[in-house]
Amino acid sequence: MTERGAADRAVLDEPGPGVRDDGVPGARTAAGEWPGGRRYGGGLDANTRAGTPARAVPRHVACVMDGNGRWAQRRSLPRTAGHQAAETTVIDIIEAARTSGVEWLSLYAFSTENWNRPDPEVEFLMRLVRRVVRKHAPSLLARGIRCRFLGVADPRVPRGLARDFDDLTTLTEENRGMTLTVAFDHGGRRDIVQAARSLILSGTPADDVTERLFAEHLPFPDTPDVDLVIRTSGEQRISNFMLWQVAYAEWVFPEALWPDFRAADFLACLHTYRCRDRRFGGVPPRTNGDRS
Repeated sequence: MTERGAADRAVLDEPGPGVRDDGVPGARTAAGEWPGGRRYGGGLDANTRAGTPARAVPRHVACVMDGNGRWAQRRSLPRTAGHQAAETTVIDIIEAARTSGVEWLSLYAFSTENWNRPDPEVEFLMRLVRRVVRKHAPSLLARGIRCRFLGVADPRVPRGLARDFDDLTTLTEENRGMTLTVAFDHGGRRDIVQAARSLILSGTPADDVTERLFAEHLPFPDTPDVDLVIRTSGEQRISNFMLWQVAYAEWVFPEALWPDFRAADFLACLHTYRCRDRRFGGVPPRTNGDRS
């Protein structure tokens, strides 16, 4: 095993100093490669440190990308500098997720509530996101990543940006690698309300409504439930993010601000997920003294 491979495996099998069950404080150096010279490891190890069978890689990971403003404030920089610095993290995490075997990655980029921010910051974000989409479209296509955008319903979204979203969706729609969903102008409550309206307009009798049928009226109904949510910066809120899909997700709250969050931190979060006992309301097989 190469030194780099051993280091990547150590990140997964050892939580490392300061890593808690509820998060990964601080940032580590990334390992991996996207255009620009970064290099990544080759995915998850087959066994945990204790030798027990490894829990599967989460099929669907969602990230609440929090902390850009605080990152800039701590450096006496404008908030926009934090948003600019976040681009590197976005690319690191996309590639780390892809090479780790994650099938679906959702990134919370802009919420319906973010329209309440100062106009200059919102306008800057719209320009920044458009530049990032155009810059990285060829790399996303080359890596087999299918891109989709959740939300984008508000007329305040610039037409050019919405057109670029549509173009990237069309460009990558035949890809069969990881699905990347960018939640932009997204609100979980709005999605649920729209699904309810769709059911009513379809004339579905109330007694025929099931969870599965309701989910079919949500945007992108083929999206699987979220297995793991990572919210950076130590904040512990849902913030109206994919409310239906995160119903039984595991949550991890690393202390690192989003611009400081790197691939190794992401892999440590996957390790935390692997150590969780997901019971979905049930009980472990051995309870109440049952040793069978």
